[in-house]
Amino acid sequence: MENHIDAIYSSQPADRKDSISIEGQIEFCKYELRGGSFQEYTDKGYSGKNTDRPKFHELLADIKRGLIKKVVVYKLDRISRSILDFATMMETFQAYNVEFVSSTEKFDTSPPMGRAMLNICIVFAQLEQKTIQKRVTDAYYSRCQRGFHMSGAAPFYFKLEPTTIQGIRTKMMVPDEECADIARLMFEMYAGPSTSFGDIAQHFAEMGIKIYDKELKRGFISQLLQNPIYAQADLEMYEFFKSQGTVVVNEAADFAGTNAVLLSYANARLRSWIPTAKR
Repeated sequence: MENHIDAIYSSQPADRKDSISIEGQIEFCKYELRGGSFQEYTDKGYSGKNTDRPKFHELLADIKRGLIKKVVVYKLDRISRSILDFATMMETFQAYNVEFVSSTEKFDTSPPMGRAMLNICIVFAQLEQKTIQKRVTDAYYSRCQRGFHMSGAAPFYFKLEPTTIQGIRTKMMVPDEECADIARLMFEMYAGPSTSFGDIAQHFAEMGIKIYDKELKRGFISQLLQNPIYAQADLEMYEFFKSQGTVVVNEAADFAGTNAVLLSYANARLRSWIPTAKR
């Protein structure tokens, strides 16, 4: 089938609410097409850092079916931020005689120099993404080191209270005495040599005890009992996590058995013990 449709592709990551909207991208691309007809392919909530996007795959499928003659995007990084993915995509476009247009960057993909400029730009788009990720990770890690609460709900038996650290408003975890008896009972039961998660869940169900207005499930009990915040921050804990390659913020002298421990993740590979809450 002969190529006969122009396509507009747009995307917006879920974590980039400040970026140009899908509607704004389409308006820019429509201007590039000078009022011609087109087919929209929109991936909302997906990033251009990889090709795991449903409408992007639908676009490629239509290209291979011979339906598309031109693909227009608002900006290069809306369709790809990976040099390898971009190179593969451009090979597909060339194989099916599909023109590629970035409406705000004005690339012509026909001559070799235009293709080279596209490759250079995608390298810089990829570098920008890595730089942003590194900056966010560094900021997160810095806040962890200074003891700031890094968002999210407090674990069971703790509650969040406003506080100020180094002149910056944040929150700190403090024990919630209303939950103390329930948390203590869980640990006392599990300390028994033959008590399972199921036994604890069954006992709580029989006693009519609920957490967050829900009956206890084995998975919740397992996660709760394994959370290091319920453990004493003593030298044994310090030595164990040091041996695992964990970044321990506090000095060994702080692990005196009077505090709990709090594990914070700056990313999948960075683990950091941050200043601990009183038990």
